[in-house]
Amino acid sequence: MESRKNDPLSFGALILDAEGKVAFATGFGRDMVVQQQITERYRNEGRQRGMMALSGPPDLIASYRSNEDATLFFIQQASSKSTLFDFVATVDFAHTVLDYFLNNPYESVVVVDDQARIQYIPPVHERFFGIAHGDALGKKVTDVIENTNLHEVVRTGKAEIGKLQEMGGVTRVVARIPIIENGKTLGALGRVMFKGPETLVELSKEVTKLRSEVEFYRNELSGLKRQTSGLDKMVGDSDAMRQLKADIAKVAPLSVPVLIIGESGTGKELAAHAIHTLSPRCDNPMVFVNAAALPASLVESELFGYEAGAFTGAERKGRKGKFELADHSSLFFDEIGDMPAEVQVKLLRVLQDGIFERVGGDRPRHSDFRLISATNRNFQQMIANGEFRLDLYYRISGVTIRMPSLRERPEDIPELVRSFLTAFAQRHRTRVKGVDSRVYSYLKELPWPGNVRQLLHEVEKAAIFCDGPDITLDNFRLMSPELVEHHAPPVNEPQPEPTSGKIQDAIEDLEKAMIRSAMTKYKGNKKKVAEELGISRAYLYKKLSDEKPESA
Repeated sequence: MESRKNDPLSFGALILDAEGKVAFATGFGRDMVVQQQITERYRNEGRQRGMMALSGPPDLIASYRSNEDATLFFIQQASSKSTLFDFVATVDFAHTVLDYFLNNPYESVVVVDDQARIQYIPPVHERFFGIAHGDALGKKVTDVIENTNLHEVVRTGKAEIGKLQEMGGVTRVVARIPIIENGKTLGALGRVMFKGPETLVELSKEVTKLRSEVEFYRNELSGLKRQTSGLDKMVGDSDAMRQLKADIAKVAPLSVPVLIIGESGTGKELAAHAIHTLSPRCDNPMVFVNAAALPASLVESELFGYEAGAFTGAERKGRKGKFELADHSSLFFDEIGDMPAEVQVKLLRVLQDGIFERVGGDRPRHSDFRLISATNRNFQQMIANGEFRLDLYYRISGVTIRMPSLRERPEDIPELVRSFLTAFAQRHRTRVKGVDSRVYSYLKELPWPGNVRQLLHEVEKAAIFCDGPDITLDNFRLMSPELVEHHAPPVNEPQPEPTSGKIQDAIEDLEKAMIRSAMTKYKGNKKKVAEELGISRAYLYKKLSDEKPESA
């Protein structure tokens, strides 16, 4: 081991005779441990030429050639992190692999030194250029290989990948790579990448084809995303809902501002999401603003953002506002009718041209957003009362979409109920409840001042208190009072005395009593009451309206 450490030579040589005995040794070859590793490895491998890794310290690499009389081993030291050592140590046929790379016409390399002189050129290249074996070594690369640029790569230290080079009337696609160690350019490698441009063209076609397929599937996925998050979430197939969905589909691709009006609980936010999802801006998330909850003191920082250090407590890096976040997306102003007057003034310019400044900043910024607003307020009355600016109303109402109330589409109630129960079961991991057919008739007769949102709450309450597989009328016993107070008169209401002694008056009094009793029995379901009494619903409505002045 001492001879290995102290040997002034950084390489070594070892010759074994035909019987495997040491005939000559120098440098690392004099080390007994090295000799032992070499003789054992060579005896097991039995190849005429090859490479082997010798464990140290230091780690060594030995390449060898043999004939009938002897085998010559050339030994050199591997660096502390030698990839070559790891490769030779782990791959038994490392020599064959390296030989392949040095001789394969489309993998082999030409090596030049820091003066652009050829240090190695593979035999296949020598044959291609008509050079005798070894004649090119030491010559300038420009004197041997036409149209080369290896000398410039050596000079600049910059690689050239995928360049066209014409050699012997044949065009090849080549790579030229500088070899740099410790910041110094030692030389360069030249390698053929493709047989010719036609191979590159074929590869380009394949890449283009793959990109086309990726784009196709991306569009398909985008379509599925739109379908999942768009109109299919708006439940109902009534005439009113079909018209609403058609209007949304027409408006969504445009960049005009949209104002969604309708009673509370009709699904205005759902419509806003559908408009955004069906628009070209759907790849960016929609930005939500509750206009009624915007305090006047914070409106500028919330909507316009602020620069670093704009005020006490501001974030060090500043912060983007809602308008800036909505660039190339949609900005949804919910409850815009409840926006304070001082906030309305600050919105006019940015809604007109998208120009704004951050708080504490002096640089105008621009945001390309699509405005969607929603309200349940009566703008005409508010404008007349001076509660909402007329010029702001014109800014937000490029297109107005009206959400139908649930009273206008009672035929959608069964489908809505089923969708609510399915979502309820998924959320709570329970079985989906069935519905007694009489429930739908009953629900259709109720006024639903809270619209779809109120229906959702009542159905979920019924599902909670339903012990059986199907929801029945009894499960709606905790119905909100405002739903039934005008449809189910008090159970113990005293029967009125006949107003006169005439038979016709007595008959009318009896009709009223029977109607009240039936309304109580069927919890205000007019259809069931009419069927029970054998009268038309129109006649029932007339009798109920005649009764209102008496009970007022």
